[in-house]
Amino acid sequence: MHSNDSYLLEVKHLKKYFPIREGFFRRVVGHVRAVDDVSFAIREGETLGLVGESGCGKTTTARTILRAIDPTAGQILFRTAQGDVVDLAALPEKDIRPLRRDMQMIFQDPFASLNPRMNILDIVGEPLLVIDGMKSRKQRMEKVAQLLELVGLRAEYMQRFPHAFSGGQRQRIVIARALALNPRLVVADEPVSALDVSVQAQVLNLMRDLQEKLGLTYLFVAHDLSVVKHFCDRINVMYVGKIAESGPTSEIFFRPRHPYTSALMSAVPIANPRLRKTITPLEGDVPSPANPPSGCYFHPRCPYATEVCARETPQLEEISPGHFVSCHRASELTLPGVARPEEQALAA
Repeated sequence: MHSNDSYLLEVKHLKKYFPIREGFFRRVVGHVRAVDDVSFAIREGETLGLVGESGCGKTTTARTILRAIDPTAGQILFRTAQGDVVDLAALPEKDIRPLRRDMQMIFQDPFASLNPRMNILDIVGEPLLVIDGMKSRKQRMEKVAQLLELVGLRAEYMQRFPHAFSGGQRQRIVIARALALNPRLVVADEPVSALDVSVQAQVLNLMRDLQEKLGLTYLFVAHDLSVVKHFCDRINVMYVGKIAESGPTSEIFFRPRHPYTSALMSAVPIANPRLRKTITPLEGDVPSPANPPSGCYFHPRCPYATEVCARETPQLEEISPGHFVSCHRASELTLPGVARPEEQALAA
């Protein structure tokens, strides 16, 4: 993937291996390949979805990008507000700290990510105090009031504690805290998976409105494909630490080119009781990232696998503009995806 001025973030050959230690001397006997040679880029102002089964490395990828955990190898190129490109993977912690204002995270569990002993003023105002050095409590109160109103909460809520709010309100507070420093990149780690369906829609609409108003760029980690379809411009599909397919949302859903992506799409429910649907079951279990299979990691479960799939690791190749697939047989397979609305209407 080539450098481009429109990219806010470029991830190149990112790896994160966790050591496996055994014995009295805790010798390293192996590694868990949580993120295994991942590359992608995000343009300023867009939303990139990161999807896949549990344990595929989505959250580890997100946390590594923000340097919440240190990468094993690879580059994380971030374009600063001044236009300079810095490699976050190579920076020491003291040099990353000033960049924290440009990169913030929305966590999956809104209750676990809020300190129950702090009121909302202190929670949302903490980044202003720690990073911005805003010592004046009055200034922080004014700023927190603006942030709460921005996310649809009343300013007087700042004196309350997290337990006094519903799940949807707590997630709005988490969003307000993430926006306190005017970030350019927001990593959302399954931000609506812990919420009721009706509240999910409200929070997603809020995030979309904030993106348009503030010019935010989202890396959206999720396993709910219906949410991703509604919210994301492009999608990366991960499998056992690698990217299996990457492309525009419509291409991934309606014309998948990787067998794993096609199987995921077959599981997306259709809101039409008259429409019969063929679900493509996947045989076997997800392989362990500590002992992945040879060749293509998906080949033990793939109904289209051949000898070359077990022997050679496929590379991520562009098969149409912006659509990348890591599959030896991508050019010859015709795989089912989610039925388009007009196709659903005809089938009904």
